[in-house]
Amino acid sequence: MSGPSNANDTPITDYRQLVEVMASGEKPIEAWRIGTEHEKFGFRLDDLRPPTFDGERGIEALLKGLTRFGWTPYEESVDGQPARVIALTKGMASVTLEPAGQLELSGAPVETIHDTCKEVGSHLREVRAVADELQLGFLGMGFQPKWRRDEMPWMPKGRYRIMRAYMPKVGNLGLDMMTRTCTVQVNLDYASEADMVKKFRVSLALQPVATALFADSPFTEGKPNGQLSYRSHIWTDTDPDRTGMLDFVFEDGFGYERYVDYLLDVPMYFSYRNGAYIDASGKSFRTFLRGELDVLPGALPTIRDWNDHMTTAFPEVRLKKFLEMRGADGGPWNRLCALPAFWVGLLYDDAALDAAWDLVKDFSMAERNALREGVPTHALKTPFRSGTLRDIAIEALKIAQAGLRRRTKADACGTDESGFLEPLMDIVDANETPAERKLALFHGEWNGSVDPVFREFAY
Repeated sequence: MSGPSNANDTPITDYRQLVEVMASGEKPIEAWRIGTEHEKFGFRLDDLRPPTFDGERGIEALLKGLTRFGWTPYEESVDGQPARVIALTKGMASVTLEPAGQLELSGAPVETIHDTCKEVGSHLREVRAVADELQLGFLGMGFQPKWRRDEMPWMPKGRYRIMRAYMPKVGNLGLDMMTRTCTVQVNLDYASEADMVKKFRVSLALQPVATALFADSPFTEGKPNGQLSYRSHIWTDTDPDRTGMLDFVFEDGFGYERYVDYLLDVPMYFSYRNGAYIDASGKSFRTFLRGELDVLPGALPTIRDWNDHMTTAFPEVRLKKFLEMRGADGGPWNRLCALPAFWVGLLYDDAALDAAWDLVKDFSMAERNALREGVPTHALKTPFRSGTLRDIAIEALKIAQAGLRRRTKADACGTDESGFLEPLMDIVDANETPAERKLALFHGEWNGSVDPVFREFAY
């Protein structure tokens, strides 16, 4: 999740300013970049419990330890308490905290998947160096496999306090989303409004494929939960006002303005003013635009408010000044590299984008939603027409592989980016997701315990 926006405080006096925020993301193809974000669960090596924020072995101690690698600490004060280190920055990259202390790397915009993997690898080595000193480990999965919600700590961040109070009013699993999930996502650019629309439609239609390939959350509180991506299931009962497949994206006339209208109907969480979060949960941004928000009487929203508000919508694909692919469970290092490879291969090559659109353009709204509903439980085996989602995944991977090869972005050894798809090729060839592999271990050599996952799958 995001922290306060770095955008300016220009008041919004015209609807066009809202549209311009998204239009300002347009870039020529030579300026397109890849931004990869991933989250991971911390755990104490002695008892496997998640670390608290405070203490010699806490999350703040970890953040402070990472400053030795050139990261600059970012502090926040909540309710007048002394400021605490809650994030780190280095250039255009940041390390931030999810509500229960899940550690997130928001990578800098880079040119190639090779660069992404170098960045992720460097970050994980840095985290490992500090974590070893604190006797901590980190695990990449989609859902916390062992601990109950009430056993998860809460981080001292103002926006999370507001969301924590609001979530139970609108869904049953929002607090689980906040405290017990981890994802990997990639942020990608577009050249024009038409380019954005085509990429949005392709990525939204194929988001269930990513969910299936990355499905890795089969356990809840030490037992199988009946899902392969429980993280994905959680989003179906978090908050219907700000989640889902956004059927309107496929309607004629979709563009920046239609997405702005959608965002204006997403209830607010907060406004960040003078270093404090003002609780506006459930209130209308349209009211704010009229200067009639009761918690800020007479105040108009700023571009900063709008940028913050855009981060509080959680559809399967999200538009800001770029497109965010949001359907995947967190996982190990090689899958953190595979997700951007999958989407870059599909969306950053014209022939691949055309082929991907041909693959999905005749999907009906009912079919798209049936895939979204079925994939948390069945993943690649989700029924689709005369076959399964695996058939679509195979075709999508072929298209992505060809797209990456045509990009001809080679490393120092002359290897192109298509090799980063190999973990996904292995999954689709075996027709077995990471979740299914862990379930087989659970019922076999792990003897009905999830504890070995913290040892065998830690970074």
